[in-house]
Amino acid sequence: MLKKRIIPCLDIKDGNTVKGINFEGLKNAGDPIELAKKYEQEGADELVFLDITATLENRKTFVELVKDISKELSIPFTVGGGISSIEDVRKLLEAGADKISINSSAVKDPKLISDLANEFGSQCVVVAIDTKQIGQTDLVHIKGGREATELTTVEWAKQAEALGAGEILLTSMDGDGTKKGFDLRITKLVSENITIPVIASGGAGSVEDFVKVFNETKATGALAASIFHFNEIDIQNLKQQLKQQKISVR
Repeated sequence: MLKKRIIPCLDIKDGNTVKGINFEGLKNAGDPIELAKKYEQEGADELVFLDITATLENRKTFVELVKDISKELSIPFTVGGGISSIEDVRKLLEAGADKISINSSAVKDPKLISDLANEFGSQCVVVAIDTKQIGQTDLVHIKGGREATELTTVEWAKQAEALGAGEILLTSMDGDGTKKGFDLRITKLVSENITIPVIASGGAGSVEDFVKVFNETKATGALAASIFHFNEIDIQNLKQQLKQQKISVR
């Protein structure tokens, strides 16, 4: 049984950490390097860095910032935003990333998943899926959540696994930033339909939300941002409480 992972996320815009609600209304959440140091000390299992406007602004991820953050970390470090080629990934791995996360570029060119898996190994390739329920259908969204596709979320997760993804980072846009709890329905659906690890993201607001997502779905990781950035939940304390609930954490 895989031990559960607690993963803070740094959403980066213009070099600063930001956080919004449902992907909108972004506000500053602090210096990314200071936050990375803090999470390393608090016992985070991994750290995710997403350059959230790189695709939209048609540019590459901030490589220098990745270098500076990676110097502070001994835990696995996943980087995403504007990645569309083997060369992009090579630069980020050289800068200190352990894994990379692709989203819009994978939807536009699914072969990119297998190209990267063949070049760097599946364990390096995280496919991020931003999902939103439209009517009765869960649809994949791209370009920082601004554009709906015709892909259904579960089918795309299955396809990503088949193409060589090592992990799915599943963000519920409906839950994002709301602190009303992880979207258990879609997390359960996706995690029961694939065999690779699923990280649940979007909506964490309390310790109980982490307990529920680990007890009621097959997610092996839970990602959160604002509750960690603004010191509403301390990672060490969260892990202790999960252990008390008999949830196996790292």
